[in-house]
Amino acid sequence: MKKIIASYLCILLCLASLNSNAQKFYTKTGKISFFSSTALENIEASNRSVTALLDSKTGELQFTVLVKGFEFKKALMQEHFNENYLETDKFPKASFKGQVLNNSEINYAADGSYPARVKGQLTIHGQTKDIETTGVIHIRDGKPVLNSTFSVLIADYKINVQRIHQDNISKSIKITVEAALTPL
Repeated sequence: MKKIIASYLCILLCLASLNSNAQKFYTKTGKISFFSSTALENIEASNRSVTALLDSKTGELQFTVLVKGFEFKKALMQEHFNENYLETDKFPKASFKGQVLNNSEINYAADGSYPARVKGQLTIHGQTKDIETTGVIHIRDGKPVLNSTFSVLIADYKINVQRIHQDNISKSIKITVEAALTPL
């Protein structure tokens, strides 16, 4: 009987140690930036108040950002972005909810850089689209740092550019995501 109890306790301890490596990570200080390049003008902005959540056990990944938090070098660009293009009073948030497809290949307990494939739904300007992209998850001292760069078409998110400004804004916008996460 003592051997059965000892075996049972050993199994429980092993399971507990496996679960201790699987945990949730988050940040409220992630960064998302975007860049539009045309022959007439480059437009770029960044937001350093991005909330991100990653479940290392399941690979579930979420990002949320208040769109008004994007900062531009020119105040007029920021005003046009919020009022005319992203209509932030109507659509205050942008979000991503998805999955790290190759999560089993990422060792969250070992420092290193791991290529990641991510698939999910990106919501911008009230429009939700399926998106699949790649990135890198760097593990530093047991904490993940997420990096990805991908492009979206503004037409996919029903962002209307006035005819007079169509030569100033690219049809494809490059988005860069950086987030250093800590245990939740």
